[in-house]
Amino acid sequence: MKKILPLLLFTILTLTACTETTDNTKNKVTDNKTTNYNYEFIGESEHWEAEYIYQGTETTRKNDKGVISYSNKDNYELVLKFKGSLKELSSMKKLEYSFKTNSSSGESKAEFPEPPKERVFTSRGSSEGGAKVDKDEVIQVHVKWNESEESFELHNKKK
Repeated sequence: MKKILPLLLFTILTLTACTETTDNTKNKVTDNKTTNYNYEFIGESEHWEAEYIYQGTETTRKNDKGVISYSNKDNYELVLKFKGSLKELSSMKKLEYSFKTNSSSGESKAEFPEPPKERVFTSRGSSEGGAKVDKDEVIQVHVKWNESEESFELHNKKK
């Protein structure tokens, strides 16, 4: 009897573990919806113009038990362009620019020991699982160079 009890207990535990595993495999995805986003926000100030390109993929999954899961992947590119000539930028020693959306922000800084060779400055980024940028958002941009600074808004090119 003493040998049968541990064997019986082991058998019950093994069957219980197998039953739970079998139940988990029944949790199959029954509904899968993927939405792609591609927005282009543009705007300008007296000396600068900018374009914020946002691309994202949002996936919603629903399994046969009604449990919904959500995932999001996105990336952006902010292109900042000086509207004047490269010669006008020749005295620039420092450039700082930032942007702010409803769900994220970014900032870039550069120092120029020699005059810049370009009028275009680009920042890129990406995220996974974060909040997405909405098509109706207004993106705030702030630029500081030398002793000057300007702020302006970017709006979605296509509404």
